[in-house]
Order: sequence, then structure tokens, then C-alpha cells
Amino acid sequence: MLIKSHEINNIKIAEAVSDTLIIQSAQDGLDLLGNIYYQGFDKVILHEKNIAPEFFDLKTKMAGEILQKFSNYRIGLAIVGDFSKYESKSMKDFIFESNRSKQVNFVTLLEDALEKLSQ
Repeated sequence: MLIKSHEINNIKIAEAVSDTLIIQSAQDGLDLLGNIYYQGFDKVILHEKNIAPEFFDLKTKMAGEILQKFSNYRIGLAIVGDFSKYESKSMKDFIFESNRSKQVNFVTLLEDALEKLSQ
């Protein structure tokens, strides 16, 4: 995994870049959060392709556990990907509600993630 640094409006944003899964469990999310936090980043961008499919199945509670940790540490998170393939109403509602808060955002483009996190 490579951490690509973006700085916009004096906000340090870490983009996690990898060809493999980064998040396969809630512990992986916590490990990433700690890594980012101790490197002094304010916000994080993850790509959907680097997150295990179980994250997007709300019954596993993985998404809730991970996103709660990011909220507790006040580290903003944007997840970049195509979320139209998730057809469950609960997942669509979860994405909608997350996007209403400014803590966690699900977006389709990296540029959108940078814009949301730099506010």
C-alpha cells in the first residue's frame, strides 16, 4: 500500500493506493486509521476496489465498526467507487445518510473526494 499525500486548504489528505485489498476486516480499518492518524493526516481517501465486499453487506457490521472509529477520531473519510451495483435498500440508505454528514462520503470520482474532504 502506498499513501499518496494531498494538501488542500491546509488540510492533509491521505489517499490509500493499492492493487490489493487494504480493508478485509474491522481490524484492518483500525490499523489504517492508526497509521494515518500518527502520520498527521486529517482525512483519508479509500477506493472501493481496496475494500472487501463484506464491508458493503451491512449485516456483517464491518462498515459500521470501521466508520465509527473514523468518526470517534474525527478523521474524515471518502470512499471512491461505483456504488450503483449495491442494490439493497439498506446500503443505499446508508450511503445517502453518510453523505449527508460531512464525516464520511461515498463518491464516484477522486476529484469529488478531494473536494468534499477539503471543506
